Amino acid sequence: MTLNAYKLFVIIREIRVIFTIRQILLRFSQKELSAEIPIFVHQFSSGLVRCFMKKIAVVAFGGNALLRGSETGTIQQQEKNTYDTCINLIKLIKNDYNIVITHGNGPQVGNILLRNEAGYNQYKIPKMPLDICVADSQGGIGYMIERQMKNILTEYKIRKNVVSIITQVRVDIKDPAFNEPTKPIGVFYLKEEADLLSKNNNWKFQLDARKRGWRRVVASPEPKEIINKKIIKDLTRKGHIVIAAGGGGIPVYRDKYKKLQGVEAVIDKDFASSLLATEIGADAFYCLTDVPKVYINFHKPDQKALDVLTVDEARKYYEVGEFGEGSMGPKILAAVKFIENGGRESVITEATQLNNHSCGTRIVKSIH
Repeated sequence: MTLNAYKLFVIIREIRVIFTIRQILLRFSQKELSAEIPIFVHQFSSGLVRCFMKKIAVVAFGGNALLRGSETGTIQQQEKNTYDTCINLIKLIKNDYNIVITHGNGPQVGNILLRNEAGYNQYKIPKMPLDICVADSQGGIGYMIERQMKNILTEYKIRKNVVSIITQVRVDIKDPAFNEPTKPIGVFYLKEEADLLSKNNNWKFQLDARKRGWRRVVASPEPKEIINKKIIKDLTRKGHIVIAAGGGGIPVYRDKYKKLQGVEAVIDKDFASSLLATEIGADAFYCLTDVPKVYINFHKPDQKALDVLTVDEARKYYEVGEFGEGSMGPKILAAVKFIENGGRESVITEATQLNNHSCGTRIVKSIH
C-alpha cells in the first residue's frame, strides 16, 4: 500500500468512527435509549453532539416578511416580500447553521376570517373555527416561504430540502388569557369600522400601540408544548430547512381523555418560536422585525439603540413600559425566555441586517 493510499485509508477510518460516535450520541441526546440513563449523561452527550453537528438557528419572521406598510396583500406583493426576506438567510446557511423558519399570520388569518364571514353571508358556507383558520394560514404561508426558499437555494447552488410542518401547539384550556383577549389579528381599521364590526360580530378591538389603526384582538394563551417538536428536530438535524409553528402554531389542548382538541385562540408567534427553539436545542434564536435594533424611548427625540441587553436589563426596561405590548414587548420576552431556558444567543434585528455579524440587539445572560 502506497503512502498516499494509507493516508486515505486512515482518513476514511476516522470519519467512520466519528460518524458512529455521532449517531450514538445523537440517540443519547434524544433519549431514545433507556429512560434510566442519568440526566448528567444526557447533558454530557448533548454537549458532545454539538461538537459533531451543525448549529441550529430558529428564525422568527416578523409581520413585514410578507406584508409591508400600506400594501393590500396581493399574492405578487407577498411573494416578493417573502423572497426579499428569505434571501437574507443565505448568510446563516453559509455560516454552517441549520435553519428553522417560523412566521406570523396576523393579516392573513384576519383575511381568512373575513372570507369566513363573506362566505356565510353570501352562500351560507359554514364558518370555520379559529384553529382551522390558523391551520389554513400555515399551509398558504408555508407554501410561499418554501417555494421562494427553494428558488433562492437554486440560485446559490445550495442543495437542501425545504419542508413545511403543520404545527400544533398545546395550551392550557384554563389559561386566564381566554378571559382577556389581547392578541391583534387581521388588518387595521378606522375607529368607525371597528365599532361596526364589533357590534355585528361581537368582536373586540384595540388601538395599535403605534397608532396605525384598530385591530381585532383574540385570546392568546401561553404555549406549553410544541406537539411536533421531535420531527422538527430530526429533520433540522439532518440538514433540511424546516418551516414550523406558523402563526404561533395551531392552538390545541388535551381533554379529560387526553385527546387533542382545537380551541379558539391565536398563540403569540414569538413565544411559540422561543419555546420551539428551546425544545429542539437550538443554539441561536433570531427575532426579525422592521427595525435594525431594539430602542428605548422609541420614536422620541432621545431614542437610543441598544447593542447588547442582559436578561435583567431587558426585563427592567419591559416592566417600566419601554416596549409596546403589541410590538417589541413579546419579542423581548421571547428572547429572554430562550436565554433563561439555556439558549446561547438571542438576536432582535431587521432581516437585511443578518449579513452583518454584529447585527441587531443581542440578549445575553450577563456581560462579563
